[in-house]
Amino acid sequence: MAGNASYDALLRDTAVALTAAGIDNVRFEARLLLSRAAGLTIEQLISRGPDSAPGAAATTLRELTARRVRREPMAYILGEREFWGLPFKVSPAVLIPRPDSETVIETVLYLLPDRSGKLRILDLGIGSGCLLLSLLREYPQAGGVGIDASDAALAVAKANADALGVEPRARLASGDWRQAGWADRLIDRFGGPFDLLVSNPPYIASATVEGLMPEVAVHEPRLALDGGSDGLAAYRIIAAASSKLVVPGGWVVVEGGEGQAPEIASLFSAAGLAPQPARKDLGGIERVVPAQHL
Repeated sequence: MAGNASYDALLRDTAVALTAAGIDNVRFEARLLLSRAAGLTIEQLISRGPDSAPGAAATTLRELTARRVRREPMAYILGEREFWGLPFKVSPAVLIPRPDSETVIETVLYLLPDRSGKLRILDLGIGSGCLLLSLLREYPQAGGVGIDASDAALAVAKANADALGVEPRARLASGDWRQAGWADRLIDRFGGPFDLLVSNPPYIASATVEGLMPEVAVHEPRLALDGGSDGLAAYRIIAAASSKLVVPGGWVVVEGGEGQAPEIASLFSAAGLAPQPARKDLGGIERVVPAQHL
């Protein structure tokens, strides 16, 4: 990639490198990388295709392409990912928000249609903040608490809360549900119970994490992926604490992996909650299990 190469030539070279690395949608991804490297919009790149690109842009593009060839997720390279129509900052400290998780937001809006409600929302394992912060945008009178075992993840969530204008209504703090007494400490600190508990906990069985695509297995935080021997460890903990954390009549809404919805519903039922039919994501997978504390 010489400094006097055209934008079109840089785009072609990048697409070839991505193809060799076994990456799909290479033309689309190459444009994203070149757009970032050159500081131009996609539309500007198209219009300037035959023009010579600055040497600095070519150098930066080479560096970004090398990262993607190593299968670093595009979201980490660009530093953000859209979720529910909102821009979320991301880093390797947090799970990348995915369209599947928007099913959680859709489910909550279906269960709680009154957008003026002064809800108290708890997000367990807040990560980037995509669930809690999107809900705070949808419910302008609501307040929320988000906990995460990772201080680095909390820093990302706090930055997103500030950027999205909901920081005054979001209380974010370190918390680890793997520690005994975590729910009591949470209530002592923030009060409770809550009207709504949401979570996208780790749900990949430990033995299968390494077999995931390298973007996930190598680069995304293991803490947000590894759900124990059967992938259900976090759900057992959440189910056991739900009657303490959620008001009677309140809801628990959790995301799960493919095929896990019946087992998650059984865990909630055994804990005294009333599971509702699982809601499917755009791929037709039963992705979200809602349960009510009667």
